[in-house]
Amino acid sequence: MARWQINLIVLWFGQFMVLGGMTMIIPFLPLYIREMGITEEHAVATWAGLIFAGNFVTSFLAQPIWGNLADRYGRKMMLLRSGFGMSAVMVLMGFATHPWQLLLLRMLNGTISGYAPAAVALMSSNTPKEKMGFAMGTLQSGAVAGTIMGPFLGGLLADAIGFRNIFYVTGALLFTASFLSMLLVREKFDKAEQSAKPKISIVQSFKQLSQVPQLPSLYAVTFLIQFSMLCTMPLMPLFVEKLHGPGGNLAFYAGLVSSVTGFSNMIASPLLGRLADRIGHERILMISLIGASAAFIPQALAQKVWQLLAARFLLGIFMGGLLPTVNALIRKHTPGGMESRSYSFNSSALSLGNMSGPVIGGATSSFVPIQGLFAVASGLLLFNSLWVRRTLVRKLPSGAE
Repeated sequence: MARWQINLIVLWFGQFMVLGGMTMIIPFLPLYIREMGITEEHAVATWAGLIFAGNFVTSFLAQPIWGNLADRYGRKMMLLRSGFGMSAVMVLMGFATHPWQLLLLRMLNGTISGYAPAAVALMSSNTPKEKMGFAMGTLQSGAVAGTIMGPFLGGLLADAIGFRNIFYVTGALLFTASFLSMLLVREKFDKAEQSAKPKISIVQSFKQLSQVPQLPSLYAVTFLIQFSMLCTMPLMPLFVEKLHGPGGNLAFYAGLVSSVTGFSNMIASPLLGRLADRIGHERILMISLIGASAAFIPQALAQKVWQLLAARFLLGIFMGGLLPTVNALIRKHTPGGMESRSYSFNSSALSLGNMSGPVIGGATSSFVPIQGLFAVASGLLLFNSLWVRRTLVRKLPSGAE
């Protein structure tokens, strides 16, 4: 096998484990907090939102620092720093006895994270140009698979081995992935060449990109999509418990509800992408936003777990036309040579939605039930579709496809 192929296999496994480990705690997090002695429902939801978002807050702040160090010292070093560091922190989470300890560890985990961007940078600089698309697509599939399977496996393992043991298992798997990366991954890195490249001001880049009116609109769409999707997550396990009743593989059903959207997303994404090539990415984005908005309504009306699962599966179908289409449109409207910077600002919008959605959803749980949050998410996505129509669809040239 060629060196880049070995790198790809090892880093795919690493991506899967890192993203799976990050999301594995979603289905049982409120139940784990309750096991620590926090029993009041609003307090559980608030802690769950803070703990879930804590990782994204510090990651949002720390990533530019690790990116600069990666350019100076190499991507493999940053990859190993992140992988081994997160494996240790994940094990420590299993020893937490109070939610504030878990919150601090999640924030520490976000601070030292960076495996995924380091893996992408390493593959992009060590893969033949004619194989770049295949390598990037395959590597991304590892991250998507981890994000989808994480909540499902977390719910399954929680019923089988208990909450705390999941952290130990995840830490061991992260350590294994990092150890394999240390042994098998190789990179070609010219420190002098990287240091000679000019530094570009973030503020100046943002001002230049903001002159393209479609880009700020797309960044706002990304934020609202993530906020709408995640504002209900802290309350979802409690809602599943209400529909299903206590016991009886509760964590499994909570994980299935959290991950079922990912399965339908994977099915729908290539189909909607092919359709977007025919009728336009702008129109598919608007249609998907309207569909996702409508899919939140039956979630609010669900009386059984299977009804919630069906509605979440439907939501995932329309999600398949959201972020992938936004990414395609960002590439379409970004000036040549500024693609990476443009996507970095969109990633910031994504992280902001990941941070604020769970926090606000958990904090408002005392006076807004989850059915109300479903309605808010539906309204935001509907507003989003009108925004897309005004800023993107109406700007299409006459007869454009």
